[in-house]
Amino acid sequence: MKHILVTGGAGFIGSHLVERLLNDGKSVVIIDDFSTGRLENLRTVKKNLRLKIYRSKISGCKELPKLASNSEFIFHLAATVGVELVVKSALHVLESSFHEMEILLKAAAKNSTPLLLTSTSEVYGKSAKPEFSEDDDLLIGPPGQSRWSYACSKLTDEFLSLAYAREKNLPVTIARLFNTVGPKQTGRYGMVLPRFIASAKKNEPLKVFGDGKQTRCFCLVNDVVEALSRLQNHEKARGEIFNIGGTEEISMFELAQLVVQTLGSQSRIELIPYDQAYAPGFDDMRRRKPLVEKLERFVKFKPQTPLREIILLTAD
Repeated sequence: MKHILVTGGAGFIGSHLVERLLNDGKSVVIIDDFSTGRLENLRTVKKNLRLKIYRSKISGCKELPKLASNSEFIFHLAATVGVELVVKSALHVLESSFHEMEILLKAAAKNSTPLLLTSTSEVYGKSAKPEFSEDDDLLIGPPGQSRWSYACSKLTDEFLSLAYAREKNLPVTIARLFNTVGPKQTGRYGMVLPRFIASAKKNEPLKVFGDGKQTRCFCLVNDVVEALSRLQNHEKARGEIFNIGGTEEISMFELAQLVVQTLGSQSRIELIPYDQAYAPGFDDMRRRKPLVEKLERFVKFKPQTPLREIILLTAD
């Protein structure tokens, strides 16, 4: 029986996707080394007879060739998550990303199994554009700053995947995710919204890094899963790159204020310099807003859940 393979399926986004696939009647196989994923994320489905979990890296999974050949589709979500982990171990980010991607692509190419790679808005780097389009030129920071290693690793994954699409006829779709948030997300690795919410619930200070004027857009994980599901089932999307994200832009200081207000918290807001939060010389993007017209044009869907609703859902 054919199944859908999800790497990183025990992670925040992956577990939501697995739940959706199982609810749609699919059989699902997960490969996850649980370095950042948690079995708790799968608590509602882990006993489902149509779910099988392999606790392993992609490169260490001996069953990968068979699993890939029996897959009707592969979602590749396994990745290092969070700015804190990236800054602390750029070597791990760079080595694991390319190596694992290459092995997975080779396995998928043997039977031309369609594959969707989840990439990141980080690939847009230091561009000063007010909004990012999938065809934009990319401006990455210097290699001396390890914070850009994640962007480069994901960009390399994109180049490698599209090379397989052109030269091996592998059906590949790329989704660049912009700040996905929602239930089950943890603040352990520096994720800003769950970190703010956890502090607000305890009436503790909300720590905003930098000057707080940098802006971001947030997207509810359910909307991301809907977009990924639609891209999976849309053959004309293969060989294409898509932004997936919300378009409600907000500064980090304003986000902290909104969290405090929405949750009725007594927390105050503190500004923490980047060199104290991460490391001296840390560089950040000032804006990160996606253009999502291409996604809407292809699959007739655009994430639109309001940020205040996202905060309440995440807090619950």
